[in-house]
Amino acid sequence: MISGPSGTGKGAICAGLLEYVNVAVSISMTTRAPRENEVNGKSYYFINREKFEEGIEKGGFFEYAEIYGEYYGTPKKPVLEQLKKGVDVILEIDVKGAMQVREQAPDAVLIFVMPPSPEELRRRIEGRGTETPERIARRLERADSEIAQVGKYNYCVVNGKLSKAVKDIRMIMRSEWHFSADFEEARYFMPSVTRAIHRAGALRVAGDWEKIIERYNAGKLK
Repeated sequence: MISGPSGTGKGAICAGLLEYVNVAVSISMTTRAPRENEVNGKSYYFINREKFEEGIEKGGFFEYAEIYGEYYGTPKKPVLEQLKKGVDVILEIDVKGAMQVREQAPDAVLIFVMPPSPEELRRRIEGRGTETPERIARRLERADSEIAQVGKYNYCVVNGKLSKAVKDIRMIMRSEWHFSADFEEARYFMPSVTRAIHRAGALRVAGDWEKIIERYNAGKLK
């Protein structure tokens, strides 16, 4: 699962990860109507409210929420089907949703994406040219509350340079694969996995989450 404040580049990171084999990004389900150029099964799975609530009753979602009168959620079936095929499934998801998923899938790997500094986050949000000063202030306030949850994640990746952030997450994925594979399979990949394990270890949150926030506020994250 990949979480982080708006403006950290989560979507661009996920797009970069899709360039690799055996990787898929989970598609959310919603009751809202499709917008122009949105495609069912690609942008979202669009269903009516009755069917969504039926899915809730049957435990068909890893997580869901009602936002402005419309449901959004992560359906289990497509994710489980991909996992059975040996595909790594990425969920681009907010902190609240990630905690819901972790309750049902405790082996899930949680990655928090950080901007290098508060100033850089503001610059990125303002650079979109689509936000009012009031909305920018709300996004930055929400970002602070989300960043405060970094200690609940397994890894923290700084997106100062997109290609490096994508590479770091690939290292995490490779390291996790190593520890989940049997020894013979893992040994086959050992030359590249050794580097991945070292890098992933450096990205682990462990008990240092307060230092991560301090360095972020000081503009010293790299």
